[in-house]
Amino acid sequence: MREKDYNLELIRMVSFILVIAIHVSNYFCRAYGKIPDSEYLFSLAVDTIARVSVPAFFMISGALLLGREEPLEKHGKRLLRFLTVLIVWSAVYYIWNTCYMKSGFDLREILYVPAEAHLWYLYAMIPIYLVLPFFQVMCRNLSVKLEKALLIIAALAVLFNYIFWLMGAEMYYDLPLIGDRVYAYYLFLGYYIYKYREKIPVSQTGAALICAFGMAVSFGVTFAVTVIQGDHYEGALTYGMPSVVLSAAAFFLFMLRLGDGCLKPGEHARRVIDLFCGCSFGIYLIHILFLDNYKKHMEAYDLSAWIAVPGLIVVITAVSFVCVWLMRKTKVGRRIT
Repeated sequence: MREKDYNLELIRMVSFILVIAIHVSNYFCRAYGKIPDSEYLFSLAVDTIARVSVPAFFMISGALLLGREEPLEKHGKRLLRFLTVLIVWSAVYYIWNTCYMKSGFDLREILYVPAEAHLWYLYAMIPIYLVLPFFQVMCRNLSVKLEKALLIIAALAVLFNYIFWLMGAEMYYDLPLIGDRVYAYYLFLGYYIYKYREKIPVSQTGAALICAFGMAVSFGVTFAVTVIQGDHYEGALTYGMPSVVLSAAAFFLFMLRLGDGCLKPGEHARRVIDLFCGCSFGIYLIHILFLDNYKKHMEAYDLSAWIAVPGLIVVITAVSFVCVWLMRKTKVGRRIT
């Protein structure tokens, strides 16, 4: 059995908190013009920094799963688990939104529109898991030269997809291994960075600077376009944005090298990390319930973002963790979190 890499687990733990930060800060970013500029800039800074989290989840999957040899039955169980989670939480959010939030949802669209927006992650992972066995075989048999070629071709596909998206168009044919989204690319990127993390000719200082540069570009473009059009612009914060890809890759590399490779935390620290990471998927699934409840009763301008953003991140993380921890005490709870 492979020894647990606590660098990856630390990335996972940080990332699930940052996902909550995205959803909280984005609520205030979308209130541009209704909140003071200082609060908008603060919320935008949090949102921009936190954008490395979702790519990190895909890269963790690539690092752990690509190149491995697993029986087909294990893939089937993994896929069935994700489908079960998707069905259960789609039902939860359908009931929540129609009965409590009073926002309608057309069930006829459920195959291509999530019942709650953040469930898109499951829609993205299920197709990836469908082809994962073939990706694994491919990665096990690629030479170093072919690995580099794959990464370069995939990176170019992601770049051109983003350019076409900015133009309001799309490529006539998608690159078969990558498709029209960036998520499979992050899978390969995570595998490549993890495998060659000690050989990539970028220092820790360089990785930190690259990450900061990518974030600065995303922040600057977002703010500039927002001011020009008078409404919050999210195009530079999408996961296909080159600067977001750059900052996420640099963040992943930096975190992997902490502690001269695999972190060796003490027994107590390992238990804490294991506990939080064991609940991280469930926290991702459930936290929107608590954020929605805040949105239902509070407008973005009712409480200063300087207080609300960090306060909501801490409170929602804590409440979500307790709920998931309790749910995982039962067999059913473990299956759906």
